[in-house]
Amino acid sequence: MKSQITNALSDFFFEYETPRQVLVRNRRVGVVCRLIQLGVLAYIIGWVFIYEKGYQSTDTAVSSVFTKMKGVGYTSEIGKERVWDVADYVFPPQGDSSFVVMTNYIITEGQNMSKCPELPGKHNCTSNKDCEGGGFKRQMTGVCVKLNTTQTCEVLAWCPVEDDRKIPDPPMLMSAENYTLFIKNSVTFPLFGVTRSNLVEGIDAEYISKCLHDPEKAPLCPIFKLGDIVKLSGFNFETIAKVGGAIGIVVDWTCNFDTDVRNCKPKYNFHGLYGNPTETDKARASVGYNFRYAKHYLEDTIQKRTLLKVFGIRIDIIVQSLARKFDIIPTLTAIGSGVGIFGVATVVCDLVLLYLLPKREFYKNMKFKYTDTHIQDPDSEVGSIETEVSKK
Repeated sequence: MKSQITNALSDFFFEYETPRQVLVRNRRVGVVCRLIQLGVLAYIIGWVFIYEKGYQSTDTAVSSVFTKMKGVGYTSEIGKERVWDVADYVFPPQGDSSFVVMTNYIITEGQNMSKCPELPGKHNCTSNKDCEGGGFKRQMTGVCVKLNTTQTCEVLAWCPVEDDRKIPDPPMLMSAENYTLFIKNSVTFPLFGVTRSNLVEGIDAEYISKCLHDPEKAPLCPIFKLGDIVKLSGFNFETIAKVGGAIGIVVDWTCNFDTDVRNCKPKYNFHGLYGNPTETDKARASVGYNFRYAKHYLEDTIQKRTLLKVFGIRIDIIVQSLARKFDIIPTLTAIGSGVGIFGVATVVCDLVLLYLLPKREFYKNMKFKYTDTHIQDPDSEVGSIETEVSKK
């Protein structure tokens, strides 16, 4: 018993087993094997290493964005001239990465909380019975009043009520086309410990004071003309300024830190998100982008407000990032998986040899050695004898 254990341990530690290989001289199988291996090699080099950069580790950035609009608008309505600056036409004013630039508006001045007739066509009536109760839009008082030649229900609201049935055309603030937008963006790649700003090398105060972004001539300039943003997004400025819309500015940081960090620079892309005049769906429930904004004040101890229905261009600044750098771990992983895929050639060629070729029985006999475990010939190699199948 002791000698058997000793022999077993000796065989385990001091013997090496290797699979037996059969060299098959067959042109068809040889060509199939080499073609598969060549395809696997092309996949590893072309797709895994060159296209997918399988030898690099990746990281995404933590980013911060703030913006600043500049420009002055001018309107003249019913003899009343007005100048609009940044504090008047940008919402919200904090310089966020998502904001609205007002391009058109409907203004209702001098509103106060009181009772007044509803607009014609919204709550027409013939008697007080038609005005009983309230609604989620207006609180009716139950009184039917005559307004010019039409009778409408009296409502408790901010009076006079807003009349937004006709949108100004052309837009009130067509001068917004010349406003400028300054974008300042900072990104940090924590895995690689790299921090970059869109104010890259060469973008100093003197350059910023003179430059204006152009995809060809000045692609790194962080100052954008609003009209150019709309044009690059595929929109018509007058159309989108009338009813509003949404535009996305994508700041793309795709960097390879195997080269100089200074080569990591942003690229700006512009996308129309909503408000494209080429949309053919005329049955849309809501067109453009608008919201209401009120300025409250006191006049002779009476609380009043100026109501603005704002039509504007909503701008969303989106930062997308992907940084890469050489790393030995993904490199070895990619190489190991590639070596494993090479085994596909062996599997395919074995299937062809053993099941498809006319001499498949001959190849089976050459590849496999059959033994009978019940009958042993002590003089045969490794104590086994060949079966009748192998002798053939």
